[in-house]
Amino acid sequence: MDAITAYLPQAEGYLPKWLLFVSAVAMFNSIQNYTTIALTQRVYSKRPQDVNTLSSRTFGTWTFLSAIVRCYAAYNIANQGVYDICIWSYLIAGAHFVSEWLIFGTASLGAGLTGPLVVSSSSLIWMLTQREFYTGA
Repeated sequence: MDAITAYLPQAEGYLPKWLLFVSAVAMFNSIQNYTTIALTQRVYSKRPQDVNTLSSRTFGTWTFLSAIVRCYAAYNIANQGVYDICIWSYLIAGAHFVSEWLIFGTASLGAGLTGPLVVSSSSLIWMLTQREFYTGA
């Protein structure tokens, strides 16, 4: 067990571990976006015909970039700049998913959209409420 925990973020609290977990899930999601459009179509379930291989790969690239930011934040959580960039990654993701649901009408509130909305909103709130604890700012 010590061999595994040595690779986990060493900062206090659960937030750094959460960021690492979300990053790992996002990396898996990025890979699936390059191999199939099926899961991406679940997110944009109101208009799945709008999801094609190009849009899926683009979404995968964006998701991978977010995963890198969150992974870096997990291990550098005391760095105010990194912390703030990670907050922005959740804010942008949340805004994207809400806009696709309420403005553009490509997503519907269901299994495919609920996960990203819960992760982005809860992570954003958690990071905003713990900012001073981790960064001192």
